Amino acid sequence: MQITEIYKSLQGESTHAGLPCVFVRLTGCNLRCSWCDSEYTFHGGRKMAVEEVWAEVERLSPGGGLVEITGGEPMLQERETVPLMQHLLDDGYRVLLETSGERPLERVPAGVIKIVDVKCPNSGEPDTFHLENLGNLYPHDEVKFVLTGRADYEFARDFTRRHSLAKRVNAVLFSPAFRKDATGARDSSHCLLDPQELAEWLIADDVPARLGLQLHKFIWDPAVKGV
Repeated sequence: MQITEIYKSLQGESTHAGLPCVFVRLTGCNLRCSWCDSEYTFHGGRKMAVEEVWAEVERLSPGGGLVEITGGEPMLQERETVPLMQHLLDDGYRVLLETSGERPLERVPAGVIKIVDVKCPNSGEPDTFHLENLGNLYPHDEVKFVLTGRADYEFARDFTRRHSLAKRVNAVLFSPAFRKDATGARDSSHCLLDPQELAEWLIADDVPARLGLQLHKFIWDPAVKGV
C-alpha cells in the first residue's frame, strides 16, 4: 500500500467527532476538489505491507478503538484496503472509511462505517458520485456534503430529499468548506460558507441533516497536518 501518514488524534468530523482515532491516510486521489485540504496526499508516501499498517495501528491504539481509513481516495487501492479493513474489524476495531463514492463500494466489508463525501457543484468535481453506491449504503453509514455557498447547499438539500438519505443512513452531514490557505485563527472566519448562515438555511428548509464542523481546525491551527 502507498501510505502518506499514520497518526493518532481526535476524530474531527462525522458523528464520531471528538473521539480518539487512528488515521491511516493513503496516498493518491483521482479528483481535484477546489477546496481540498489534503493535496499533500496526491503524490509521494511510502510503500507498506498491510501487515505493517496493521502493526502501526496496533501500536498507536492497542487492543481496539476507532480507526479511519482516508486519503486521498482509499478505494483507489481497493486490493489492499479491503483486506486491511477486514483485518481491523476482526481484531475488534471500529473502522471508518472516508470516500468520495466515485469508486464502487460493494466490496467494502459490511462492518465498516462508510462516510461518503458526495461532491457538490462548486467542488469542481460534480457528478462524480456513482448513484449505484446508494445501494451499498447501510443504516450505520453517513453521507457528507462539503459546501461553499448557496448553490452547493441547494444541491445537497435536493439530493438528500430526492434519495431519502435520512432513511438510508445514520446521518447526513452538511459541512462548510475551509479555505485551503487557512492558518492562524482557530475560528469560523476561515469557512467559505458562514456556519451561521448554513444553520439558518437548514432550519428554514427543515432539512433532515446535521451541520458538521471540522473540529480539529478549531482545536489546532488549520494549517497543521497530522492532527
